[in-house]
Amino acid sequence: MKKYKIQNTPFVVPTTDGKVIEEHFGNATDGNSQISIAHMIAPTGWSEPFQTPEFDEYTYIIKGKKQFIIEGEIIILDAGQSIKINKNTRVQYSNPFTIACEYIAICTPAFSMDLVNREDQ
Repeated sequence: MKKYKIQNTPFVVPTTDGKVIEEHFGNATDGNSQISIAHMIAPTGWSEPFQTPEFDEYTYIIKGKKQFIIEGEIIILDAGQSIKINKNTRVQYSNPFTIACEYIAICTPAFSMDLVNREDQ
């Protein structure tokens, strides 16, 4: 048995908001993972509802900008910047800018809809 796994076919998460989510490792690809790593592209005008996840989330911006509202504070990251948001923190993610935002998101434990705790819009 090999002691590594190369991911050539990430799981493309179906979305209805134009966001591209390619999970390279995580619950959608492995079924029972401790970490999730996803490549994402958020189109202009995209946003998610506020949420209070039960996981730490690390985000690295590759291209564009991404807006975070964290416990009421607005933070904007540019390409080359990264952030860690601790679990049990109320946050909203969006891209109100004029170009798409490409980024990598890492969650520990792995992202799960059961752990994200999204609020109704």
